[in-house]
Amino acid sequence: MFKRVLVANRGEIAVRIISALREMGIESVAVYSHADRDSLHTTLADYAFCLDGNRVQETYANIEKIINIAKITNSDAIHPGYGFLSENPKFAEAVEKSGITFIGPRSDVIRLMGYKIEARKLMASLGVPLVKGTNTAIHNYEEAVEIAEEIGYPVLVKAAAGGGGMGMRIASDADDLKQVFEAVKNTALSLYADDSVFLEKYLSKPRHIEVQIIGDNYGNFIHLGERECSIQRRHMKIIEETPSIAISPQVREEMYKTAVLIAKSVGYNSVGTVEFIYENGEYYFLEMNTRIQVEHTITEMVTSVDIVKEQISIAAGKELSLKQKDIKFNGHAIECRIYAENPAKSFIPSPGKIINYITPGGPGIRLDSGVKTGYTVSTYYDSMLSKLIVLGKDRDEAILRMYRALSEFYVEGIHTNIPLLISILECDDFKKNNINTKYLEKHIQNIKEYCQKRKTTYLAIDNLNN
Repeated sequence: MFKRVLVANRGEIAVRIISALREMGIESVAVYSHADRDSLHTTLADYAFCLDGNRVQETYANIEKIINIAKITNSDAIHPGYGFLSENPKFAEAVEKSGITFIGPRSDVIRLMGYKIEARKLMASLGVPLVKGTNTAIHNYEEAVEIAEEIGYPVLVKAAAGGGGMGMRIASDADDLKQVFEAVKNTALSLYADDSVFLEKYLSKPRHIEVQIIGDNYGNFIHLGERECSIQRRHMKIIEETPSIAISPQVREEMYKTAVLIAKSVGYNSVGTVEFIYENGEYYFLEMNTRIQVEHTITEMVTSVDIVKEQISIAAGKELSLKQKDIKFNGHAIECRIYAENPAKSFIPSPGKIINYITPGGPGIRLDSGVKTGYTVSTYYDSMLSKLIVLGKDRDEAILRMYRALSEFYVEGIHTNIPLLISILECDDFKKNNINTKYLEKHIQNIKEYCQKRKTTYLAIDNLNN
């Protein structure tokens, strides 16, 4: 087992990893920017080293600095968390070449699954269902128009590199496509240093369903069930839950088999997530995230499996400690992402000092947080503060428990999205599970009016259409 691990991240995921390392008897090394000098993860780690700077490229995305600190501290391994360098094959390869262990899949797997076009080609060869689209990069607008007319509008223009909801826009017609095509190319070049894009048919009311998988270096693979991630704002997840009560037992089992098949086909040797979109009883491959997911917490709640510890053990050369028959699912879990942003003003980030930070507790409640009272939220990084997770015996109880927990969550000094989350939980369509990835844009006006009617003690929500 490792003696010392460098955590190449910040915020709540760095805290989560450091906690797991401590429980495993492994020393942790934190890295931090100037803005994060007094952050929680630097306080909790055994050692902490400054990355000298604030901008992402000079700190948490600086491969040379991070590897040098790992060498100086005699770290056996580097855990990338999520975001930043976690799905950067160049980083994983550089770590491998340095003789330090990368806690994640091999760099060749990250490269294959991170480039969506190659991933689509692989899925096609495996017979995995795919949304109608292109399996080659599109380089000019004229080519894009020709393909879009063949697929049928509306279409999604997507960055070939990267993951998640970044670098993705909808085009409703040829005129719209011209602007969207250039915008996505520019975004892709800025975010991923690769302006390759491709097209997919846009589904009008899909659900976002993903399957958690784990593989080791000895050919063992298991899944830990699925997560419903359909509540999104601009393709970024806000609320996640497990299990999904929208899919049938038959479709669920097919998704599990497909996810494990994909993992086996690439020799996957870490924790990862296979993402699907689901509509009208059919599911389609979306992408594979070759890292720990933000929402891994709800899977841990219903399975009692510590996914981060399992990931670290596999990287250290251990076999999977579990077989598929060992995995039991109990109850229903929901996660809400708490952001420092102002829903009343177009969701602009809300930096500043947290004067008071009172968090909920009680049965079935978990909080993964990267902040504390006195912490100053900076403008340099993602505005997520923490993740609130609840477990109930069923979905109804989980919703009520989350509502109670959010109502007891108090953050003074900055704005948060807590009022928006409460409003969603109180919406009849959410309670009845009438949701899809377009839920928020459909219900935003009703949510705003409901909040104003309720006169909640939290921030008044206004101008949510922006």
